Amino acid sequence: MGSIFEINDSLVITREQGFPKELVLALHLKKPFAVSNFSKKVFEFKNKKGIRIYQAPPVRVFLVEKTEEGKWIYWGLVHILEITHDYENKITSGKFKIIHINTPEEMKQAHKLIDRDHKTSYFS
Repeated sequence: MGSIFEINDSLVITREQGFPKELVLALHLKKPFAVSNFSKKVFEFKNKKGIRIYQAPPVRVFLVEKTEEGKWIYWGLVHILEITHDYENKITSGKFKIIHINTPEEMKQAHKLIDRDHKTSYFS
């Protein structure tokens, strides 16, 4: 008997899956967003392939935008507030709160320090 659960430390989602529309990279690079801009908002994601488990608050989860080209942008940290599993379709949906927004310089360094997969790095 095997497990269908995948444990993640990163929430890697596309715009279609619910990556926050308010987080626009071009705007952030010109004038960085502050976490206070988002601290009272709860965001939702949906249809993440696979049955996934995330750390519960107060443990952080990396927030990563997966672009249409398959590149990853490390935006910051979130707390996962709620998870729903669809076992028939093997997808995960949920809610999260942003607890930290990376500065543009932190975004550029994050992939290098955390991930190291050059194929998915947005800034390389």
